[in-house]
Amino acid sequence: MNTTNTAKRRRATTLAQQERILDMATSLPLTKSVLREVMAEATTANLDLIERWFGLEIEQRARSRKARLIRQAGFPTAKSLDGYDWSRLKMPADWGRGRLESLEFIEHAEDLVLYGNVGCGKTHLAVAIGRLACLNNIPVRFFTASDLLMRLRRAKNDNRLDHELAAIGKARLVIIDEFGYMPIDEEDSRLLFQVISDSYETRSIIYTTNIEFSGWGRILGDANMAAALIDRTVHHGRLIRFQGESYRSQHALMTK
Repeated sequence: MNTTNTAKRRRATTLAQQERILDMATSLPLTKSVLREVMAEATTANLDLIERWFGLEIEQRARSRKARLIRQAGFPTAKSLDGYDWSRLKMPADWGRGRLESLEFIEHAEDLVLYGNVGCGKTHLAVAIGRLACLNNIPVRFFTASDLLMRLRRAKNDNRLDHELAAIGKARLVIIDEFGYMPIDEEDSRLLFQVISDSYETRSIIYTTNIEFSGWGRILGDANMAAALIDRTVHHGRLIRFQGESYRSQHALMTK
């Protein structure tokens, strides 16, 4: 009986100590000088425990950061490159899949235009590349063109456009999906151009579109602005063409 009571008290003391340690951990970032003092008195077993503890902490922080970047990016779905059908793509002659997956274009603040018919996998690839960037600790923001313009209009009306542009500017990769699917008026064109102009040579943009460059002026409603936008995109950008019929149409239930 006494042995049982002693074990219970020891267990309660241990749990209380653990709780005190957890409470202290929330408000005490590590100080190297204190850590050196502790290690100077530590046994080999203590050092093994500390090393394992720190290793687990670093791994958890890395996972948390990547999860936070993916959440903040605003991806509409969770897509990856696993099993992706690359046969639909026509890549630039001097630039292929390996260089795309290496994300080196982000390091060089280069742009990508994913061009092709609706349903050919452009958005899937853009999201997959964006998620890959997040997993490599690269901040990303994903928008459809219409959602981006709505955010910018709302920010302008609320007198916080500079704040919104600064928030977008924290990303090293901006994805603008469905560019050209809907006409853009003159005011919206100026807002969109501001995002693109601010990104020039500082961050990468991925566009997904079914409109050739020759049609961008019609979409933007301003030929001069379209020419300036295309000029910036072509200067440090690459065009990836998507071929074939819509994947969704080929696998639609209504066609079976």
